[in-house]
Amino acid sequence: MKKLALASLALLSMGAQAATISTSQNIKLLVVDGKKVESSFWSPTEHVELSEGKHQIVVQFDGEVKNGSKNTVFTTRPYLFDMDVADKDATIVLPRLTTLSQAKAHFDRGADWSLEYADGMKKTIKYTELQGAGFAAFSDMEALVAKYNSQNGIVFEQGYAVDLEKVAVQVTEQGEVKITGDSLTQLKMWYTKASVKEKKAFKIWMAEHDFN
Repeated sequence: MKKLALASLALLSMGAQAATISTSQNIKLLVVDGKKVESSFWSPTEHVELSEGKHQIVVQFDGEVKNGSKNTVFTTRPYLFDMDVADKDATIVLPRLTTLSQAKAHFDRGADWSLEYADGMKKTIKYTELQGAGFAAFSDMEALVAKYNSQNGIVFEQGYAVDLEKVAVQVTEQGEVKITGDSLTQLKMWYTKASVKEKKAFKIWMAEHDFN
């Protein structure tokens, strides 16, 4: 077992509180705060130290289950969590899945992902099931997560996941959309949503107007 050390999250020296987030059996850590988790079959990374606050974690179920009298490997799509990490250790868990039919049925109806704390308390985790196209849809998880974040206005500020749409856009009970947040937040939100071509055009526009 290895411990994943992310430099951008190493805030302990600054006095920030931290927690260890672990995965239970057959749950693989794929991406944490936009960065691929380095792991291998022989030395899987099963826990990560995270500072207190909002983080983004991507995992998948990948393990052996019974298929009649034989064992088979069952692998799901990646699941993305925007998670509020408290100042206490926790483990990402699923109900016990032992057979192929049981596993398929569980994920078909909507997976029951939870955080389980040392004191026995459990908290349901909201998730997004990431989609991909083509045979190698999930071969580059870092790129897939980056695309998702760009489409949803999510960036990482000082090691924390920030949903710029929630910061910059507010919807009232009457359904009215109000633009909130300062100008810098607005710029960040629209820039993350722009295409590569649009970002290039924006950079050219900025250069031509000499914003110094």
